[in-house]
Amino acid sequence: MSACPDPAGTVGFFLCRAGQALRAAAIEAPRQEARLLLAHSLACRQEDLLRDPRAPVPPEAATRFAGLLRRRLGHAPIAHLLGEAEFWSLPFRVSPATLIPRADSESLIEAALEARPDHAAPLRLLDLGTGTGCLLLAALTEYPQATGLGIDRIPEAAALAQENARRLGLAGRARFLAADWAAPIAGRFDLILSNPPYIETGAIAGLMPDVARHEPASALDGGADGLAAYRHLARILPGLLAPGGRAVLELGQGQRPAVEALARAAGLAPLACRADLGGVDRALVIG
Repeated sequence: MSACPDPAGTVGFFLCRAGQALRAAAIEAPRQEARLLLAHSLACRQEDLLRDPRAPVPPEAATRFAGLLRRRLGHAPIAHLLGEAEFWSLPFRVSPATLIPRADSESLIEAALEARPDHAAPLRLLDLGTGTGCLLLAALTEYPQATGLGIDRIPEAAALAQENARRLGLAGRARFLAADWAAPIAGRFDLILSNPPYIETGAIAGLMPDVARHEPASALDGGADGLAAYRHLARILPGLLAPGGRAVLELGQGQRPAVEALARAAGLAPLACRADLGGVDRALVIG
């Protein structure tokens, strides 16, 4: 490692050494991640670190930082180390039982708002495979008269989503159940959101180590061709959508034609598709 300009034991020294180690481990944005981990260890904001790089780091904070850095170098996701991730400008608690919310999935909220532009409508929402609850809870912040149900087969995920609803002040309008999608769901819904598992089984081992080793396989594995969950969704959505209702499904890269074909075969109409910031067709609207 090259020499660091600030004295040992200071903020600048820890950031320098951590950034070098993260870069050597091929971690993207190593300087930013070093700041995130040190700020978390010191219970301060990132901006506070920049005010005085020669400020000493207390021994207990240095120990916490070393432990977090060691885990990150082993490719533990940064969100798991921090305990939360941001989605739709909202903080969500995360755990190994759930997928970590990603910016690409925000395209589903954007597509939903275009499909159902009346923010004051008393919509009934459903989120299939809710995970942290990020899709349902973000949508509820945009539709203040709406109520929602989130379903996840992993009990720990459903419990975490309920905790996120409480933290965001949405517990009165959102409830979460641990159940399989095949379980009977009462009623029909005006807006259905889903980020289903869509990675081909054979491709999971080749994903980034952060994902392949630390995120739940059940939320990733879409079967041999990546379309198993979409086939099931195509079977159940006609019985779940209210008249005029819309479903917004997250897609993997290149999956739009196949999922549109499944929707048409089930008597549903593909209505729109919104790309994510990388230009990938990501949010398919059907009704």
